[in-house]
Amino acid sequence: MSGLRTDHETLQTFTAAVLCAVGLSEPDAALCADTLVQAELWGHASHGVLRLPWYVARIASGACNPTAKPRVLQDMGALALVDADNAMGQVATTFAMDEAVRRAGTYGIAAVSVRNSNHFGTAMYYTSGAARRGMLAFLSTNASPAMAPWGGRERAVGTNPWSWAAPAGELPPLVLDIANTSVARGKVYLAHQRGELIPLTWALDGSGRPTDDPQAAIEGLIQPMAGHKGYAIALMMDVISGVLSGSAFGAGVVGPYHPEGRSGAGHFAFVLDIKRLMPLGEFTGRVRELVESLKRNPVAEGSEGILYPGELEAANDASSRNSGILLPPDTVRDLLALARAYDVTPAFLPAAGPLNPIPKGATA
Repeated sequence: MSGLRTDHETLQTFTAAVLCAVGLSEPDAALCADTLVQAELWGHASHGVLRLPWYVARIASGACNPTAKPRVLQDMGALALVDADNAMGQVATTFAMDEAVRRAGTYGIAAVSVRNSNHFGTAMYYTSGAARRGMLAFLSTNASPAMAPWGGRERAVGTNPWSWAAPAGELPPLVLDIANTSVARGKVYLAHQRGELIPLTWALDGSGRPTDDPQAAIEGLIQPMAGHKGYAIALMMDVISGVLSGSAFGAGVVGPYHPEGRSGAGHFAFVLDIKRLMPLGEFTGRVRELVESLKRNPVAEGSEGILYPGELEAANDASSRNSGILLPPDTVRDLLALARAYDVTPAFLPAAGPLNPIPKGATA
């Protein structure tokens, strides 16, 4: 078996069925499945269905509460604190972002802090959704340790990703979604699954040497982006996500890669209702003018063109909905194992004929 190409709807149905089998309600399972498959569609397979076995393992061990109902613990109008009750991060963050959007609609601006949550997938899933509702949105989270503090040699700081999104009218939203390391840790796991080497700039091995071996990188340190600046930004994201929410922080956060142990992840959502400052159409028109001015910039030699943040994901989404999603062999193996373990029909497999091979060097 060399891998396969499958359609997103079938993959999403299968993913939701597995999550239902381990105790999630149908709406929560559908939500979590959508976040994973949407990551695949955007071209971020590192945050796609390869994570499904990790989530299932954490639910099965009791590390994550599949039936949790997040609730507002403190309601201060434009400001709220949410207790996620150890829910799936996708469930908790959707609840929090919906609260932030609703409150911003009332007050013009809103912030929601979340404690006792779990890994939520791709941050842009939530910020881009708020942008499509006419909001300027920010979301941050903390994560389990992946890098050393600047000048240190042991893992103590998470990748602690964050995202901004803004509506752009008829254009796809402008969306920034980045980890504060040179690369999201999930991309290292994806390279490991595919049997690929990684760039030497991504990580250090256990002895502090640059490595192109993804397994050595997993056991070692992920490099911060932009040197000390990436470390400093990650630290501040932990302050607003973990420290401020009353959740875990620093080395106390447990990641989705570990089947046991409460995560304690914290999040912070900020939403601004654009129409309180100017008509939404005027704002999106100005954003379009900004994008068009960037597109007029002369293209550098070797460049394939100028893109704005979020444009590539939108193009990947359109392409993948038409041509299907490529799943690496190890991901297929893991999904089949889940299908057997939880008696779920692996509907993502082709109905007949051999599996479609993934061309060498192709990405999902």
